[in-house]
Amino acid sequence: MTHVHDHGGGVRSVEVPIPDNPLGHTLVYVVDTDRGPVLVDTGWDDPASWDTLAAGLTACGTSVAEIHGVVITHHHPDHHGLSGAVREASGAWIAMHAADTAIVRRTRGTGPDRWFTYMTDKLTAAGAPEEHLAPLRSPRRPRALPGFSPALPDREIVPGELLDLPGRRVRAIWTPGHTPGHVCLHLEEEHPSRLPGHGRLFSGDHLLPEISPHIGLYEDPDDDTVTDPLGDYLDSLERVGRLGAAEVLPAHQYAFTDSAARVRELLAHHESRLTGLLALLASPLTPWQLAERMEWNRPWPQIPFGSRNIAVSEAEAHLRRLVKLGRAEAVTGSDPVTYVAV
Repeated sequence: MTHVHDHGGGVRSVEVPIPDNPLGHTLVYVVDTDRGPVLVDTGWDDPASWDTLAAGLTACGTSVAEIHGVVITHHHPDHHGLSGAVREASGAWIAMHAADTAIVRRTRGTGPDRWFTYMTDKLTAAGAPEEHLAPLRSPRRPRALPGFSPALPDREIVPGELLDLPGRRVRAIWTPGHTPGHVCLHLEEEHPSRLPGHGRLFSGDHLLPEISPHIGLYEDPDDDTVTDPLGDYLDSLERVGRLGAAEVLPAHQYAFTDSAARVRELLAHHESRLTGLLALLASPLTPWQLAERMEWNRPWPQIPFGSRNIAVSEAEAHLRRLVKLGRAEAVTGSDPVTYVAV
């Protein structure tokens, strides 16, 4: 069954499924413009997802062939996956922030072997045990990975500028953290139901009603820049909170109001988590050991292989933030490196 919701004011959404993922679906938004419909994100590159998107657009009174443009909040495959297929079927342009476009460009030139080597080295440095590293070294590892042939965007989203959407006022807000080039899109128009506040916000994965997005290290085998994704995210949250949007249209779950309250909740959540991690770091721990001890949505032994990699990346992002704040430090001479509270 195709689920389509009319948000009013020429904005609708289609629930495009994500295969084998607890999030369930990506909300792909269909925005009417004077030159035809524009999509905000496209969903996962999968036949069932494509069929759902096509059926959803038909239910919206349009079709894939009529799409004028695609605006991507960030490069992850549950958002950017079908962009190339949409462009091929319609001739639509694809727009993305330059920082994520750079990742897309490098990804297209990175083979699975390079990625597996990078992940093995990264997890070894984080203190992962041999039984976790073995599948990454196995000759039977996959020869292809999802999301490794993403469409190269042909337009750049410039933060602070209005997008070229005739008849609409949509301003790009740079919100790094989940990815370095994540953007939210501020629809600077009166809310169709006249809710108090300033327009509506397409928030991608930056601001979700019930969950905090994954904030891990920006993983790129060809970029060794020392970044602070959690610091980026917290700064971006405050920027979005100041917009005072009447309603938030996120890429997952459901639309909601009172974005300022949700921002306050997330800021408090991350401060509480950082404080809790400092207690764990009373004794030196590797990033892997810290991840094992952190609170997740299930006990560590029940977390599957791929999700453990994501958890370790999130632990590393929190460690990097604590180090930058002067609240933790690496233990000199430790191998793999351990961290301790100061």
